[in-house]
Order: sequence, then C-alpha cells, then structure tokens
Amino acid sequence: MTTGPLIAMIPARLGSQRLVRKNLAPYKGAPLIAHAIRKCFAAGCFDAVWVNSESAEIGAVAQAEGAQFHRRPPALADSVATSEQFVAEFLEAHPCEAVAQVHSIAPLLTAQEVAACVAAWRAGGQDVMLSCIEDQIEVAFRGRPVNFTFAEKTNSQDLTPVQRITWAITIWRREPYLAALRRGETATYGGDVGFFPVSAASGHVIKTQADLDIAEALSRVRG
Repeated sequence: MTTGPLIAMIPARLGSQRLVRKNLAPYKGAPLIAHAIRKCFAAGCFDAVWVNSESAEIGAVAQAEGAQFHRRPPALADSVATSEQFVAEFLEAHPCEAVAQVHSIAPLLTAQEVAACVAAWRAGGQDVMLSCIEDQIEVAFRGRPVNFTFAEKTNSQDLTPVQRITWAITIWRREPYLAALRRGETATYGGDVGFFPVSAASGHVIKTQADLDIAEALSRVRG
C-alpha cells in the first residue's frame, strides 16, 4: 500500500448561488473557511492543510490562518465544474498517500470527529471513507421500504440504520482515485468504500442563510 503525506484539503470557491460568498460568511466571529482551517490543525492528524479555491481573497484568509493555498483554475470554480474535476486537479499537483476533504460548510463537525475519521480510515485500509449520518427510522425509496417491511410494524430502535452521506469529511487515496478517472470510472466511490458516522449536528451543511442560522443555533446549544 502506498504511503506518504496525508493532506487536508478544504474546498472553498468564492462564487455560490444560494448564499452569496458563503465560505466567507461570518460564523462565531470568523469566516466559515477560518473555522475549517483551525479544525484541521486542531485534529493533529494531517501533514499539511491546504485551501483549494480560485479566489485570492479566500487565499489571503487561508494564509493568515497558517494554511497553504492551492489556486485552482477559474474553470473549475463555476457551478458547472464537478467535485471530481477539482479534486483530481489538486491530486495531480500534490503527491500524497491520501487527501481528506474537510468541508467548511459543515462547521459543527468537530476536530475530534476529524481525527477519529482518519483513525478509522487508517485502521480499515479503505480507498474511500465517506462521512454519514446513521438514521434509525423507517426509510422508503420510490414507495418501497428500504430498511423495514410493510408486513409488520417494527420498533424504530430495532431497525437497521440507513447511512445518509453528508460529505462533512471524505478521505480518498490518491492513486486509486486518479486510476479510476483514467479508466473513465467514478472516482468518488472508486475502490473499497467505508462509512464513518457523525452526529446529525456535525453532518449539518450550510447552503442557505437558513442553514447558517440553524448552525449558529446548534452551536449555542452545544455550548
């Protein structure tokens, strides 16, 4: 198995449609992106912390917080570019064992959870580690039960939880990711995939002003 640096990569484009300048939105006295950087350093499990953005303004915040700045091409920062494209561009530029994508828009994800996710990934040896919320409730898809049956009523606590992917943190091994792309396959789920559960609050992601307001409220509850 390839060994090498484990890099934290925080994606943070400046343009956003539902919440303008989302990654620079103030949260608990600092921009969202600053909290993500501090969290990665506090986790104590990365060889380097990078912010991946097309914006010099975001880059200035990154460097002020002690992170390194990867300036992605503008073409990979619009609403059409996919995450696979900008992750691949970053991985091509930065040889490493793996990259952990830590989203700034999941501010309630804790440094302890980040470190625990990395530890679980190392212990399991997966090519991909997806953060998820385990929902232990009846779930149907297109009218058909997923984790329960219409034949009987089961207590919720006896159900098998469904794993709702949250993207708060995702880990990819570099070589399997790039190899999948070269084969024309989906790199996001390429190889052996593991799941790391986080709390419902930690998996809360900010896409709108209402989401940001909820995160602020949850933060106050958490203390």
